[in-house]
Amino acid sequence: MDIYTKTGDKGKTSLIGGRVDKDDMRVEAYGTIDELNSFVGQAASLIEAKELEDMKEELLTIQHELFDCGSDLAYAKKGHPFKVSDEMSEKLEKSIDRYMEESPAIERFILPGGTQLAATLHVCRTVTRRAERFVVTVSKEHEINKSVLSYLNRLSDYFFAAARAANARAKVSDVEYVRSAKVFKSNNTK
Repeated sequence: MDIYTKTGDKGKTSLIGGRVDKDDMRVEAYGTIDELNSFVGQAASLIEAKELEDMKEELLTIQHELFDCGSDLAYAKKGHPFKVSDEMSEKLEKSIDRYMEESPAIERFILPGGTQLAATLHVCRTVTRRAERFVVTVSKEHEINKSVLSYLNRLSDYFFAAARAANARAKVSDVEYVRSAKVFKSNNTK
């Protein structure tokens, strides 16, 4: 199998059901999701400690789910079954709650960083937000699977919570943004 097809040499690419310019918003959206998937793989590759194995398994699942998101966005024709469901977001919520419970209470904005894993998870969070913005733009022009939008919204929260948990498990403190007022009210009393 040849890896190159030369069909995109003139700035077009294929969606399922048609061809579009390579800078089409759908391509921007699923291309950013592909970029995110690479960062998630990088984050997973940083995990060697046994106490982070649960997170590594979740990140692998997320990589598969991100492929599902891209697939759902790549359909230009109507009537195909979508892969992303609201249950995927609900599963993320359970992980978010678990990670927030094991992290120290938060009152101020924090700076991305801490351990290398936490810093990479924060990169995942910000790329997720960019992908989400592109999907919102696509949704204004095309019918999309709305569950993809919910999933991305929840996923950025997941990466925030996972980054904080990664720092907490490594006994590394998050760094608060020093000019931040107290903006979060938390039931977490840890």
